[in-house]
Amino acid sequence: MARTKMILRYIRRNPMLGAGLGILLFIIIFTVFGSFITNADSAYPLAAPASQPPSWKYLFGTDGQGRDLFAVAVAGTWLTIRIGLIAGVIGVVVGTALGFAAAFYGGWFDLGVRLVVDVLLTVPGLLILIVIASALGDKSISIDGMALIIALLAWLGPTRTIRAQVLTMRERPYVMMSRLNGMGGPGIIFRELIPNLLPYLGASLVGATTGAIFASIGLAALGLGPQRDPTLGVTLYWVMTQNAFVRGLWWWAAVPIGIVVLIFIMLYFISAGLDELANPRVRRTA
Repeated sequence: MARTKMILRYIRRNPMLGAGLGILLFIIIFTVFGSFITNADSAYPLAAPASQPPSWKYLFGTDGQGRDLFAVAVAGTWLTIRIGLIAGVIGVVVGTALGFAAAFYGGWFDLGVRLVVDVLLTVPGLLILIVIASALGDKSISIDGMALIIALLAWLGPTRTIRAQVLTMRERPYVMMSRLNGMGGPGIIFRELIPNLLPYLGASLVGATTGAIFASIGLAALGLGPQRDPTLGVTLYWVMTQNAFVRGLWWWAAVPIGIVVLIFIMLYFISAGLDELANPRVRRTA
């Protein structure tokens, strides 16, 4: 109870984090309760009359292929966030392992990791993902497969930033004292360094997830990846290819665009709030 009160008190002092968590709670409630009041099959073509504007029967309207856009919003929001979370978690886990190992142990391993990261970061990541997705074809890529493709590059940013953080931390007094007390490298990493970097790792996860969601929407909007699954990117793809704006179907575009904007506002608020938690220089004390 005391810990809960302390967490709630901190959230009141950190309005950005509170706002981000509030939007996250709203999205969870929307997708969970929405799944009970709509049929998942309605998110696929020919499930409803085509091109219907929003009404009491179809809250968000229907698209030009007969999809109920409320069902698309419920299913597509979760599928899009799922891709981002899978790719983001893989990227942060791999980036954390490489960043810690390279910075703490140094030597040839550090040189190799730094060289690979610096070279790959100079190449446009979306271009690489487009080539890979095009080579595999949309019929052989599932939702999880799309997440794995995006995760191929999601570790680059976390590796560089975490390595930089560990380079500064490994020379601090408490690390030197741990060495003098006979603690080995793995013990110092897991007992001393990682606990102190948890807020920063959380912010890195949010950043990696944001980038992965951007990439998934971009690939799907270009017609790459699984086209049958009603993700937000696929919905935008059909909006563009079916000329929704020219046909006056404004609600068809408004649904995915509105949800994407809401997701990125949420991620921005959470990232800013975690940055305040991880950075004592900007941390609120009042």
